[in-house]
Amino acid sequence: MNDHHSVSIVMIEDDEGHARLIEKNIRRAGILNDIRHFTDGTTALDYLYNDKNGPALNGPALVLLDLNLPDMSGTDILTKIKADGSPLKRTPVVVLTTTDDKVEIQRCYDLGCNVYITKPVNYESFAQAIRQLGLFLSVIQVPEVEG
Repeated sequence: MNDHHSVSIVMIEDDEGHARLIEKNIRRAGILNDIRHFTDGTTALDYLYNDKNGPALNGPALVLLDLNLPDMSGTDILTKIKADGSPLKRTPVVVLTTTDDKVEIQRCYDLGCNVYITKPVNYESFAQAIRQLGLFLSVIQVPEVEG
């Protein structure tokens, strides 16, 4: 069971159209991992930290994070995930946003995001980012089950 398909992808994106497009592109790139989709930060954070099947309690994930959410800023979520002492500190986070503002992008990198994708995602740049994701998915350590 120790192949990297057990890494779940948590997508936090409030625009259904974007979410479908992103999911389609992920599948097109041959990534078959389970995708959990949330449309707001509160529900997503609850899943990330408190759900018994969620990443904090149940092992590795990769987060796709939209910055403009209805209930909070994606940067707030990024800050929480990457905070010292967070059980998710080493979780790769890919930021999805409509802004290509250099300051905002730099801020995301400063906060610890791994890849930054500007929407609307054109397939080429997204495919490039997805290849990087594949790289993350293959290096995320899935805990070995002690036998």
